[in-house]
Amino acid sequence: MKKYELIASCASGLEKLVEEEVLTFGGEDVNSANGVVTWKGSLESGYRCCLWSRFSSRVYLQLAQFPIVDEETLYQKCMDVDWHNHLTEETSFAVSCTLSGESPITHSRYAALKIKDGLVDTFRNKTGKRPSVKTSRPDVQVHLHVDGKIAALSLDLSGESLHRRGYRGVAVKAPLKETLGAAIVALSGWINDAGTLIDPMCGTGTLLIEAALMFGDSAPGLSRSHFGFFGWLGHDENLWNSLVTEALEREEKGLEKNWPLMLGYDCDPVAVSAARKNIEMAGLAEYIQVKQAELATLGSPSKHGMLLSNLPYGERLSEREQVSRLYRAYGRILKQRFSGWKVGVFISNPTLTDSFTLVWDQKHKLYNGSIPCRLLTGSVSDEEKVFKWLPVEQSGDDQGSEFGNRLRKNLKKMLKWAAKEGVSCFRVYDRDLPDYNISIDLYSKWVHIHEYAPPKTIDPQVAASRMAAAVKCVRDILGVRSNRIFIKARERQKGRKQYEKKGNSGKMYEVREGECSFLLNFTDYLDTGLFLDHRPVREKIYREAKGKRFLNLYGYTGTATVHAAMGGAASTTTVDLSATYLHWAKMNLALNGLTELRNKVEQADCLRWLEETNSKFDLIFIDPPTFSNTKKDHRVFDVQKDHERLIELAMAHLAVDGLLIFSTNFRRFKLEERLLTLYEIKDISRESVPFDFSRNEKIHKCWEIRKTVQAQQVKKWPEEG
Repeated sequence: MKKYELIASCASGLEKLVEEEVLTFGGEDVNSANGVVTWKGSLESGYRCCLWSRFSSRVYLQLAQFPIVDEETLYQKCMDVDWHNHLTEETSFAVSCTLSGESPITHSRYAALKIKDGLVDTFRNKTGKRPSVKTSRPDVQVHLHVDGKIAALSLDLSGESLHRRGYRGVAVKAPLKETLGAAIVALSGWINDAGTLIDPMCGTGTLLIEAALMFGDSAPGLSRSHFGFFGWLGHDENLWNSLVTEALEREEKGLEKNWPLMLGYDCDPVAVSAARKNIEMAGLAEYIQVKQAELATLGSPSKHGMLLSNLPYGERLSEREQVSRLYRAYGRILKQRFSGWKVGVFISNPTLTDSFTLVWDQKHKLYNGSIPCRLLTGSVSDEEKVFKWLPVEQSGDDQGSEFGNRLRKNLKKMLKWAAKEGVSCFRVYDRDLPDYNISIDLYSKWVHIHEYAPPKTIDPQVAASRMAAAVKCVRDILGVRSNRIFIKARERQKGRKQYEKKGNSGKMYEVREGECSFLLNFTDYLDTGLFLDHRPVREKIYREAKGKRFLNLYGYTGTATVHAAMGGAASTTTVDLSATYLHWAKMNLALNGLTELRNKVEQADCLRWLEETNSKFDLIFIDPPTFSNTKKDHRVFDVQKDHERLIELAMAHLAVDGLLIFSTNFRRFKLEERLLTLYEIKDISRESVPFDFSRNEKIHKCWEIRKTVQAQQVKKWPEEG
């Protein structure tokens, strides 16, 4: 039996997988280098590689190898090849060329041209006729590879890249190559157990399809209509047909096996549609289910299995932070709902490996095209432990301290309430004592202290001494290190000064509220990014939002939006003029496994946006600033003066049976009486103030507003002149 020199090219990192395949194809003297595996074998081994290799890109049959000095050497050596054994004057052909290493050959296209000339002249000198060049799907594809001063001429048996399985009819942005997808499945180890397989972000379904082809023992080349050896004179049709018949028999047996549950999810309806079409093309519609869903809703269908996904990369710096938050959401969701499962994630940025907060058993270096990537595999441990405050027993330091006694009394009451209600972010002290004019909020394991400016009659040194004593008391009683205590001085603010930046640390801290996670900043702004007094309002939005179109005006960091989305809103829209806070809102969405496909984030002046949009909503939340102005448009917003117009504009976009929730923290605010004649309005201020703010029931005012029959006929406000 004739032996050939055969070569399989592959993506860097897949050489070992290709080696193992080649051995099963009957290859001998198998060797590998970066991106290439060589072996000696029969024509059958080359055919099997074309038909069965899941990881190779192309398969070559070497015709000649020779040293080179210049381009002319290529022409002369090409003339030495007996081309009449491989093609005729009627055969179309094309020549491709790749270069590597330092070589006298520097232009691949010119080198390919010299090979073309040598091949054509071989025929012309002997018969007076020549084969024609055809760049698209020629009968025979000739490949020249130059590595330094050594050149190899080969026939491309694959014809076109083997990643083209034939099942991908519809592609979306940046699809994963099938060969790489197969490698990810193989390296994940799923096939060893072949239990439930879930891809939470399946895109066009490549990982699921490749996994199904493996499990069903289906040859990846069976669906291809063309191979490069079909027009080659040395093609053994009987041998090929027998291999195809064998593959069909193996596939039929594979389909009769007891198949595992294979599920795919994606938030993009376009990707879901493409995945379903690809699965149908692969003949696997009975074995793989794909549904539209966000990561946030991911649930476990069985006790054990594997989650395997090619996650968003975030190559651009502007996206990296959001992707990091998405990875954090992924890890948290897995620990909450998939304890004991195996997990594999394919990512591009190794610096984000720790974002998942999962323990990885293996880290494989792979490439997606030119992008260096990592496949991380491991097992999911139990859910993270919830932090609980355990105040230190009373000591001599705070014995008899008026502030210490009040703080301990408050903590005893508040910690018991918080544990019962499942609240981890709440206020424990709110200017209870005149001499200690501060508020203290607990955000999970962090303490946030606001110092209010003392009256001018108080000696500054006395005020500073009291503040230092209070901070020491907080640290001692809660047993917390100083690096978990954040202190800010708060003065009476006008307008959006309370939102202005105070620092540049950029450090974010993650906390939980109900089913939602939020990022807080304790240092750079006066407020943290989460208004604790609005907790009941957010809980109400969570309960009301299911299946509804939600609008969040003056959306700030998007906390209300996250509650609506996690509560099952059909869609959400968040509008704010600040790019900084909208970026924060996007990070909060990502942190909860929510995407912008169903959760729009729009930068705009809210009044102007309401004037220009035609959208309708079932649930609207408005919590505007007391006062703000924009330098660019010279617009001024005053909640007392402008709330009537704001509410009427918003109500024009409210569905007939919808609900608008309006809130303000302006203490002297009075609702325009005319609005009471237009809409059904209910004051819910009292019930919207949480237990931990009960000492200060005027912290905000809040109303529920619904349409009446008359209100449906009210026209929009005209635009400002």
